[in-house]
Amino acid sequence: MSKILIIDDEVQIRTLLTRMMELEGYDVCQAGDCRAALKQLELQNPEVALCDVFLPDGNGVDLVLAIKKAAPNVEVILLTAHGNIPDGVQAIKNGAFDYITKGDDNNKIIPLISRAVEKARMNVRLEKLEKKVGQTYSFDSILGESKVLKDAVSLARKVAGTDVPVLLTGETGTGKEVFAQAIHYSSKRAKQNFVAVNCSSFSKELLESEMFGHKAGSFTGALKDKKGLFEEASNGTIFLDEIGEMAFELQAKLLRILETGEYIKIGDTKPTRVNVRIIAATNRNLPEEIANGRFREDLFYRLSVFQVHLPPLRERAGDVRLLAEAFVKSFSTQLSRTIEGISPDFLAALEQQPWKGNIRELRNVIERSLIVSEGERLEVEDLPLEIQNARYGQSVDETSGSFELSAMERRHIARVLEYTKGNKTEAARLLKIGLTTLYRKIEEYKL
Repeated sequence: MSKILIIDDEVQIRTLLTRMMELEGYDVCQAGDCRAALKQLELQNPEVALCDVFLPDGNGVDLVLAIKKAAPNVEVILLTAHGNIPDGVQAIKNGAFDYITKGDDNNKIIPLISRAVEKARMNVRLEKLEKKVGQTYSFDSILGESKVLKDAVSLARKVAGTDVPVLLTGETGTGKEVFAQAIHYSSKRAKQNFVAVNCSSFSKELLESEMFGHKAGSFTGALKDKKGLFEEASNGTIFLDEIGEMAFELQAKLLRILETGEYIKIGDTKPTRVNVRIIAATNRNLPEEIANGRFREDLFYRLSVFQVHLPPLRERAGDVRLLAEAFVKSFSTQLSRTIEGISPDFLAALEQQPWKGNIRELRNVIERSLIVSEGERLEVEDLPLEIQNARYGQSVDETSGSFELSAMERRHIARVLEYTKGNKTEAARLLKIGLTTLYRKIEEYKL
């Protein structure tokens, strides 16, 4: 049941409003002045406050500020006997949900209360969501105890509270986007948009349109104006992954944003201004790219005001175990599996791997292992064949017979197809083979 706080120094009005609210099914509490209202706010935790403008110990317009400071999710509706425009404007500026006149607007109160209650509930939902997102993408969510990782996290924490551009470097799969999100959600821009774009996923022309937007008619197919990702990220953060892949011509536009905060859309004649923080990432050696004429030196210096290098997984002593256990827990929930542990041999095999694909590769290996596992503990036999063989210093050709190997492969592919419910594209992704190869194997093994 929703609770409404009625604030008015006239007992008769409070009684009348209370009766109206109770008939609509609301729980009601009352206060006769500002001081009592703030006390009731603390004790009763209402969703909506219906407040008179003129109170014995203060003004309702000013009280809105105090209520919003004490309980930001509470919506306040101001009632006045003699409405005036300046008070109404100031009330809305202070955070009031609405400002209405007593008597003339009595028929509006109930629908208004209903809308205010819904808004207050939405405020609570958004607050919970923001907290959840903040926890998910916080620095505390980055798993690892190795010194090299802790050093990287420490650097990223220091720069998070600033608006300085950040360049994240490191191999593919080391978690650069996770770091970028942690920086954003630990910054003063946390409640604004975080927009990520992979610069290697688009052609030059499409990337320019996606990033900067275009005007209608600027090229064939541009039927209407389009906002670019920089506009979507305004007041927030944009993450430019694989920045080393960006076409040389577009780098000049990015440099202008860093220097002036503005750019020109495709087909436009006037600049668009944005207030956006830029975090870039690359697995390339940008100084080498500069030497080879593929990356602008001036852009590099603007992007790399603050650099954070993310270490590869093979250099993070002890972190493989932590990450593996976390992935097992996560995938156990997703797959509705009960996995009670991981065998020492399984972990030993993981720790011997070079992990060229880093965290992303480890995650995929754990997911596949849970799919094929039939027990309550992950064993070496649940690992992909190449990892099993590497554990014993064997290649696939050195295993004890092609029939046994093909039988294992058939069983593995069958279980993956069962997990994906026959989705061959997803199965090929998990198996890390081409779709054509998968179709050939299905036919060969008569699956």
